[in-house]
Amino acid sequence: MSITADIIRGHTETIILASLMEHDSYGYQINKDILRKTDNRYELKEATLYTAFRRLEQAGYITASWGDEKGGARRRYYSITQEGRKACEQGLLEWKEAKAVIDKLLELDQCGEKS
Repeated sequence: MSITADIIRGHTETIILASLMEHDSYGYQINKDILRKTDNRYELKEATLYTAFRRLEQAGYITASWGDEKGGARRRYYSITQEGRKACEQGLLEWKEAKAVIDKLLELDQCGEKS
């Protein structure tokens, strides 16, 4: 079963920032990491990914630089800033709060009746 974009929408930037908390990376690799972590159930559309990169860079949450690729295409690498780390932590708190509320709202037993 794949994950619909509606469930993830609004958390794309936090997902990208969380990925960059692990290591600097470039768009294609971040998307591969997302696919791997979700067992191929979720992938960001390229337009969504690069639009988010622009917003994050304008907000000062990430910086970008061109890599020095030998024998391949030049890649634009992204790094998280200190402000980006704070934004990631805030986004994670917001996700946990929203998840707790949704879990409560959807608390159902096996027959579909409220517990």
